[in-house]
Amino acid sequence: MADMLKKIVKSITRSFGYELLKYSRPSYSERMVSLEPQNGYKGNVLLAYILEPFLLKPGEAVSGSHTHDWESLQIGKTFQELGYAVDVIDFRNHEFIPQKDYSFFVSARSSFLQIGKRLNPGCIKIVHLETSHFLFNNTAAYKRNLDLQQRRGVTMTSLKWIQPNWAIEYADFATIKGNQFTIDTYAYAGKPFFQTANPAVISLPWSENKQFDACRNHFMWLGSDGLVHKGLDLVLEVFAGMPDHHLTVCGPVQQDKRFEKAYYKELYEMPNIHTYGWMDVNSKAFIDLTDNCIGLVYPSCAEAQAGAAVNCLQAGLIPIISYESGVDVNDFGIILMECTIQEIRDA
Repeated sequence: MADMLKKIVKSITRSFGYELLKYSRPSYSERMVSLEPQNGYKGNVLLAYILEPFLLKPGEAVSGSHTHDWESLQIGKTFQELGYAVDVIDFRNHEFIPQKDYSFFVSARSSFLQIGKRLNPGCIKIVHLETSHFLFNNTAAYKRNLDLQQRRGVTMTSLKWIQPNWAIEYADFATIKGNQFTIDTYAYAGKPFFQTANPAVISLPWSENKQFDACRNHFMWLGSDGLVHKGLDLVLEVFAGMPDHHLTVCGPVQQDKRFEKAYYKELYEMPNIHTYGWMDVNSKAFIDLTDNCIGLVYPSCAEAQAGAAVNCLQAGLIPIISYESGVDVNDFGIILMECTIQEIRDA
């Protein structure tokens, strides 16, 4: 009987040009967490970023899987300390309807436009940028994959693609993780930028017992998803031709089956390339691996300020990284400007 009624209702709605779809709950929490001001009361702030750290019970640890948990928590605490009441929502909650006036709106790019347009006049809107501009990122991502296709005769299915958004053009101000490269990808909008450092999720003491002579020719590639975007293909090809130099690979290669198949020989059959898969940077296993490596090789094609590079710097590795990784190394590392196989080999 119930199925018959469903069919009748669907038939009626279709006759009017509508299609009934099954409701599915969003994958994010629709909750809002409110933080009281600590020093008087100056106004209200709406923060649309990572909600999870504000849902933790007392004594529970903040996740170390990504720096954005710490960033979101600190943004909220900072406004609290400045005397503002802070409402925190998930950055994907684009259906949020404000119920009060806000002095400031701080948000990641994803729902910035949708939420920002519903806010009261006079609210200062600040976008927190944690990637390069989507046009630069996506162009660079396609070029990397096209280059790989021409070299290896295979087309990858995974792209580190950013959804188009125009948050920077609607914002009053922007905070940004990255270096001048990252800022330049947004400079066209003519907005004031304030650089913020990408925090490491680990804090390690200097390794007093590190055997530098023994690990002088041992290097690491560390990354998450977007293996081609972050240059693992290039690094594998370089070390496959340098048998006296060792490479430790820490990244989710088994999750990208097409990449794993294309580079199976380099990943698993080369005596100088050691593949460990995804690695928790807070683990003793990761610390042990960094103690046996001299440097990080990370030729990413587009980042804000690569967390992999920041965490490996914290672990004492010498950075050999692309300009587009968004991390300045001054005189304690090497910046790759072209990220060709020859340039990486020469470095």
